[in-house]
Amino acid sequence: MVKIGQFNKLPVAKEVDFGVYLDGGAGIEILLPARFVPEGTAVGDILDVFIYKDSEDRVIATTDVPYAKVGEFAYLQVSQVNDIGAFLDWGILGKDLLVPYSQQKSKMRPGGVYLVYVYLDDASGRIAASAKVEHFLGNTIPEYTPGQEVECLVTGETPIGYSVIVDNLHRGMIYSNETFRPLEEQETLRAHVRHVRPDGKIDLRIGGNARERVGSLSDSILATLRASGGRMTVSDKSSPDEIRCHFRCSKKDFKKALGALYKEQRIRILPDSVELV
Repeated sequence: MVKIGQFNKLPVAKEVDFGVYLDGGAGIEILLPARFVPEGTAVGDILDVFIYKDSEDRVIATTDVPYAKVGEFAYLQVSQVNDIGAFLDWGILGKDLLVPYSQQKSKMRPGGVYLVYVYLDDASGRIAASAKVEHFLGNTIPEYTPGQEVECLVTGETPIGYSVIVDNLHRGMIYSNETFRPLEEQETLRAHVRHVRPDGKIDLRIGGNARERVGSLSDSILATLRASGGRMTVSDKSSPDEIRCHFRCSKKDFKKALGALYKEQRIRILPDSVELV
């Protein structure tokens, strides 16, 4: 069955002057307008297309890639506002995404960029968006293991770090001391799970697991020492900002890497410097 608001792989059923019809199953044919038909397409070819409903409730296909599919969060810009609600630039040619007034936290303005959740309206079967994102987070129990990789959308900065949305499902936090650079609101990145809290929120870190991070960092420290004649002034006494600037890592990981190299008798740790053995 065709999934509206998602990409579907569908066979070409027939060609017409204004595009091709795709076989949607159960006798349903879905138009892919000519401007989206890849050159050389023939009957029987399988096309990967995004499915939505147009303003006349017709099911339509496109090869455009939307900024967000149903079930995803994204920052989108308002292109126009009318009596129905706000319409967002969604990345689909000729089709904006409606945010009804009932789904706005405050009145949206043309040109404004807002965090929204894309959903399928049960009543109309159309795709819409909501700025009341809190209603769509934390509704399932997070089942992650420490070190598991996840996808994050940065939604803001707090005194202790950065709030993120994890895998379009959960709230999470990346702590400032776990980052090696400032993060930007609207940024998407890969992170790893540190801990799932009892309230369902997730603590995360950037980079691989601890062993991978320390191993890679140890190599960087040795390379830096060799390039600087066997001595560097960045040490375990340096500030987190100085360490982050030179090695793009947290002070915690830096001290672990120094400790590992010291145990291997590859470096000497002095009061104000580190030397290569």
